[in-house]
Amino acid sequence: MKTLLDNQMRFHQAAFNLQAYRQELLASNIANADTPHYKARDIDFRSALQNAIRKGGQSGVALDTTHQAHIAAGGSAGAGSFVKYRNEYQSAVDGNTVNMDVERAAFAENALRYEASVTFISGMIRSMNTALTGQ
Repeated sequence: MKTLLDNQMRFHQAAFNLQAYRQELLASNIANADTPHYKARDIDFRSALQNAIRKGGQSGVALDTTHQAHIAAGGSAGAGSFVKYRNEYQSAVDGNTVNMDVERAAFAENALRYEASVTFISGMIRSMNTALTGQ
């Protein structure tokens, strides 16, 4: 029974982790809107989700080594490897590529998708509970 439940939840676990990571990236972009030479970043969500599903739902950020003598953490590339710089829509004199309209829209869309995922998984758990208890 545990395996069936785990398989049902694996996709949602990976999606939640990636959506939370993307929300952090978007919040960072918004916070650095006035920072000179800051480059806006976003995640390639589709590729990152496919990779997380292949890995079994583990979509955390991989550890990074700062020196060649460091021992590798043994994990594969995490969500951080799917982070890309966002295309520049309008040139800024200070070299900043953050477009607040794009960032706010992406932030709101990601929050809405996260909330929809939570609602869906909540309904799924409620249905499983009803099936198990028979009420």
